[in-house]
Amino acid sequence: MTKFIFFIIFIALSFFTWGFASGVYHVFPYDSIFEIKNSIYDKNNDNIEFEILDVDIESLIHISNQNDLDNKKNSLINYIWKNDSPPNYQPNFVDTNIVDDRFDLSNLKSIDKITVSMKYDVESISYLFNPENPNNSLIIYHQGHAGDFIHGKETIQYFIDKNYSVLAFSMPLVGLNNRPVIDDPDFGKIKLDLHEEFKFLESDSFSTISYFVEPIVVSLNYLDKNYNFESYNFIGISGGGWTGILYSAIDNRISKTYSIAGSSPFYLRSIPENFGDYEQNLPELYRIANYLELYILDSHGEGRGLLQIFNKYDSCCFSGDIYLDYQPIISDKVSSLGTGSFQIFIDDSHDEHKISEKSFRVILEDLQN
Repeated sequence: MTKFIFFIIFIALSFFTWGFASGVYHVFPYDSIFEIKNSIYDKNNDNIEFEILDVDIESLIHISNQNDLDNKKNSLINYIWKNDSPPNYQPNFVDTNIVDDRFDLSNLKSIDKITVSMKYDVESISYLFNPENPNNSLIIYHQGHAGDFIHGKETIQYFIDKNYSVLAFSMPLVGLNNRPVIDDPDFGKIKLDLHEEFKFLESDSFSTISYFVEPIVVSLNYLDKNYNFESYNFIGISGGGWTGILYSAIDNRISKTYSIAGSSPFYLRSIPENFGDYEQNLPELYRIANYLELYILDSHGEGRGLLQIFNKYDSCCFSGDIYLDYQPIISDKVSSLGTGSFQIFIDDSHDEHKISEKSFRVILEDLQN
């Protein structure tokens, strides 16, 4: 009887180990399971795709000429900063040649730490990764809600290996960024842990959306003054992809924008996990420029372009290929306005919420064109 029990335990452990190895290291039968899962997903996705066919996409776009573009951009800036221009100040602190043992990267010459302090003592800390032989092009890498930009270590390494400098950010209240306690005269002390709590700080003279983009503006002000980069490009995953969409709409210093699993127009957000966090759903902001219009603002201009990447089998959000529905309309609109480019790439090589090796190659090819 004892031998039989040990045999059962051995079989169970063997199957567990095999299953774990299949999921983590993609050994047999991972490929077969992946194909079956994707086949089921495709059938379900067909129903979603059918539901969006009646949407009149062009009626949602209120941009016809350069004047419309300028008005949208200026109105966004005014909403974010209650002013007619972005802030022009420099970072509060820049610590050069810091040591962070988590980033044991090859081809890395140095790391500089940039600290930006904003209203209500909300801070943003970013790292500038300098390669040994820089190619004079900067990648702004923005991590999503998953946490610190250490989660983007693979992305940072990939582009440093290609001699790009990388300026890495986390979202507000996440990672190295602080989570201060504010003292509101109406509500008392509130510890800022979640973006949803920003609503307590909103007023006629202050917009908390500035927390998401002001650190980038200020950091680029510093780089403009102290470096000679030939181009600034933006890569963001998830909430970082959303940040890239908003930021590139208001700053023409950004050449190419790559948003991975970051946003979609509201009419495509038919499932809860796609609806997004606080900042993705502010009616006042998106009445100024809805997502379709933001994509046009990101794409328009000499040497500028937006590439949206969606993971077809994403385990988190914005999965599927329904986003191809608006690609030709946005692309045609950008062409009619003059210069710039808009593309969508559907990555079907994996089932995770990440930037894959395949997407890395697509981004690099587009950067080098």
